[in-house]
Amino acid sequence: MKWLLRAFFALMVVALALVAWWLFARHNPALPPAQTTEARLQDPALIARGAYLATVGDCAACHTAQGGKPYAGGRALPTPFGEVPAPNLTPDDATGLGRWSFDAFWRALHEGVGRDGHALYPAFPYTSYTRVSREDAFALFAYLKSLPPVSNQAGAPSLRFPYDLRASLATWRTLYFRPGEFAPDASQSAEWNRGAYLVQGLGHCNECHVARDNLGGLPSNETLTGGQIPAQNWYAPDLSTHAHGGLEGWSTDDIVTLLRTGQSRKGAAFGPMADVVMQSTQHMHEDDLRAIAVYLQSLPPRPVPAQRGSQVDATALLDRGGDLYDRQCASCHAKDGQGVAGVYPPLAGNTSVTEPTGINAIRIVLLGGFAPTTAAHPRPYSMPPFAQKLSDGEVAAVVSYIRHAWSNNAAPVMERDVAAYRNTPVE
Repeated sequence: MKWLLRAFFALMVVALALVAWWLFARHNPALPPAQTTEARLQDPALIARGAYLATVGDCAACHTAQGGKPYAGGRALPTPFGEVPAPNLTPDDATGLGRWSFDAFWRALHEGVGRDGHALYPAFPYTSYTRVSREDAFALFAYLKSLPPVSNQAGAPSLRFPYDLRASLATWRTLYFRPGEFAPDASQSAEWNRGAYLVQGLGHCNECHVARDNLGGLPSNETLTGGQIPAQNWYAPDLSTHAHGGLEGWSTDDIVTLLRTGQSRKGAAFGPMADVVMQSTQHMHEDDLRAIAVYLQSLPPRPVPAQRGSQVDATALLDRGGDLYDRQCASCHAKDGQGVAGVYPPLAGNTSVTEPTGINAIRIVLLGGFAPTTAAHPRPYSMPPFAQKLSDGEVAAVVSYIRHAWSNNAAPVMERDVAAYRNTPVE
């Protein structure tokens, strides 16, 4: 009897999704191909502005396959539900944006709907790009249209059932997506509004820096509160600079310096953020970086974090970790965990070390820490990997120690945590 009820419920869900999809398709018909190229798209100043906006949005990072032509697509974007290949953004008629009109491009960016009328998978972060202004979207379109066309047909998504049914996107969109351009806050400064526009829109920072639910949805009432990046297994920290925030105590200059150089007196960029700095933020204008910092500094204080209890006496683990730290780590990061300014990042007070899960510290010990190469730091110092040198138990011990030592006071990690992330795929 139970299986009949479950089957009936599943059929009802699919039926509702199909109805929602039919209504969605009626409201979003396919758009005709572009007939002419507007002369304004040839404006060099407009194209240059679009190139800058594409850099701000870090578009090439997703839309360029490893070893492939820039913006020609093909990179498989991992999600908890399977992989979604990034499409070709060059103006190739058959496989890219060659036959797209600006109206079709605007609809994709603003509403998450393709030229054929199908809903786009939210691996493309239209949940953030919907805030981009029409003028900036037009400049971005002009830049993409100016690229050399490359013939490269992206493959089909490889998603598990029922996520492979595009009809299910109608339900997802009803739950999680509301289109709408950025609206300036008249009570804030122009600099604050510029920072908010960049962070919430093209920067799409919230797509990583907040925890998603089991359906991949973003919470409507949380902004930049930190969360584990799905399928990548890194923790993107909370970005508040106030009490209990992930950047507590960071100044405007600290934030700007990190985004421009990849390093600051408070810490260094690593993992996915190192790529963002290398390909995007180091190239941004100084006033835009400062606007971002001003906006981040306006984020509110966070609640006191709940302490994750442990049923195990960690004294022996911490003692072992302290000994390993003295032998393997202190020569660079110092006995007091303060590191060396501009060379080795501090561990004391570093919220990438004390973040709730311990993932970041575990993976950096295993894989090494590689700061991004930037114009300001063309040859940054890096930390070697210890995966071959330390066992799971030793990594757990030293990570637990640095999460507890000095004033960090974060929960220890277990040997099973290290084992879980030792074999996490790295692109």
